[in-house]
This record gives sequence, C-alpha cells and structure tokens, in this order.
Amino acid sequence: MARRIRVGVVGYGYAGRDFHVYLVDRVPDLDLVAIVARSSERRELAEREQGQRGVAVFGSLEDLLASDGVDLVILATPHDTHAPQSIQAMDAGKHVVTDKAMCLNAEEADKMIAASRRNGVLLSVFQNRRWDWDYLTVKKAVDEGWLGEPYLFEAAAMSYGAPGGWRGEMAASGGILFDWGAHLIDQALQLVPARVRSVTADIQRRSWGSEIGSYARVLLRFENDVLYDIEIGNLCRATKPRWFILGERGGLIKTGDPRGEQEPAMVAGNIDAAAEDPLHRARVWRELNGQTTSMEVETVTSDWTNYYRNIADALNGRAELLVKPEQVRRVMAVFDAARCAAATDVAMRVEI
Repeated sequence: MARRIRVGVVGYGYAGRDFHVYLVDRVPDLDLVAIVARSSERRELAEREQGQRGVAVFGSLEDLLASDGVDLVILATPHDTHAPQSIQAMDAGKHVVTDKAMCLNAEEADKMIAASRRNGVLLSVFQNRRWDWDYLTVKKAVDEGWLGEPYLFEAAAMSYGAPGGWRGEMAASGGILFDWGAHLIDQALQLVPARVRSVTADIQRRSWGSEIGSYARVLLRFENDVLYDIEIGNLCRATKPRWFILGERGGLIKTGDPRGEQEPAMVAGNIDAAAEDPLHRARVWRELNGQTTSMEVETVTSDWTNYYRNIADALNGRAELLVKPEQVRRVMAVFDAARCAAATDVAMRVEI
C-alpha cells in the first residue's frame, strides 16, 4: 500500500499558492500539511485559506524543519534561496522539490546534488513545462520524423510588462534568463539528443529591464550541428511564433500564448477546463510525393499534475524520477555560459 507523503510548501505567493498547493492537492498520495510564509500578510492569507483543514502555517523554514512533520519540502521562493534552503532541508533528511530555476549557477547545482546523494533523499526541479501542450506536440512531430532531421529550432516567450516583486531584482532572480529561460533551455536539452558545443548570448537592458534585462537571445549549437535559438522578452509589443522549426523534409510553426492553456485554467481554479484556441494549433509543411503539403497538427494534451504524480510514484518506489537534478544541472551550465557570452560578446565553447 502506498504511503502518504507529508508535504510542506515554502512560499505562499503566486507560485506557491496557485501552482504548488493546487497541484499537490490533486495527487492522492501527497498530503499538504504545512505552509511557510515570511510576511505576516501571507501567513494570515494561508491561515484563512488552509488553516481550516488543519494545515500548519510557519514563519520560517527553520520552524518547519524543527516541527519534524513533513517528508517533502517544496521551495516556491526566490531563485537565490533555492540552493541554501534545499541543502538545509536535505541535511534535515527531507526530500526536496525546488521551483525553477533550480538555483543561480552550476556550482550551486553541484552542491545541491551532493546534498541529495549524501542524505539519500530525492531532489527534483519543477520543470512543469515538460507537460505543456505545445512542447509535447512539437516533441511528437520531431520524434515521429514528420520534419525529417531537424536542423533549426526557434522558441520564443515574448510579453509586455514589468516583472513584479523579487523577479525584478537581479540578486534574487538572477536576471531575465532565469524565468522563461529555465523552461526553454530545459526543453531544448530534452528535444535535441546531443551535447551542446557552444553558447552565444545577447541581453538588452531597456526601460523596466534596466536591471534584470528586457530581452535575451541565446543560441545553442549542438554537436549534431542543430542550431537552437531561444528568445525571451518582457518589452515586446509585437508577438512572434511560439515555435518555428525546420527539418530536412519539413517545417513547423506554432503560435499562441507562451503561458499555454493550463496556467490560466489552473489559476481560475480548474486546470481540467484548459482548452486550446484552434487558431493556434501547430501546422506542419512537408513534401509528399514531390509536392509540398500542409496539415494542422492535433495537439497533444497533458496535465501539470503529472509532475507531482511522478514525484509521489518515485517516493513510493513505483516509478523512476522523470525530472532528475543532473538533467537540470545542464540548464544551469548553459546559464553560466550564456552570461559569460553576453558579457564578453564571444561564443563560449562548452561541453554540456
């Protein structure tokens, strides 16, 4: 019989409250028992919303760990806290999930992985967008050979609006790359079955992005000669396709909100109501019988809850962990190379 896993969520802002608490509650083997909120306003909100069902509310991670009442700690906190807090929790014998970005650099990632191994506990990163509908549809098109051998990927997450709170602070967030970039680089490393050979990057710092950046472009060159171009912007009045992919026998374009279908539905309280606008479905162009034809692609759907279902299954010995920290450590190494490339205007030779 599967054991119920006691969960404590650290952070009760947008990520903690609307993502992690919501998704944990959808998994029968996970039992939300505690929340940590630093500010008195957030603690009061958590007590109003969660206290009536017996969820304990703490003011610090130290208080939560001292209570010894949780098995799994979920960190929905600023990026710069992920490494020290996860190591603290793992050294206390707790399993840990950090929100993305995993941390601020590959050195911190190595220390986190070392803490996981020496304590014999699970460590994973909330790369929920491996379950995004657009990504899964693209992955199917690539895996099934509809485009032939891919040689160019372009992925863009463009928006218009100043980042709020700590996300607008360089020291806490790490900069513009560490938000959407954490997802888009992870997806790139999943889609291309080769090591990264070099990284080129440019960062624009304009308007409200004067500190963290308003636009970033990262070009990954893989050892199999695939080029993967990632663009992220928060000062973008004009939109771009979410995906543009070229292969030796075809091409694919996918438009739509980079947040995907699940986020607005989940925030509204019902992720099962997620629906795609048919106008944004992927379209593939390829050559068949000597003629170029186009077809609309049926969208591959999924559910972000599957991330936490896998966490529960892994902890109960029913499945292999899908988002391994060693995989996400590669993302951090790309970040390191991209920041160096942007600062020096030189392509960084790497083996990632």
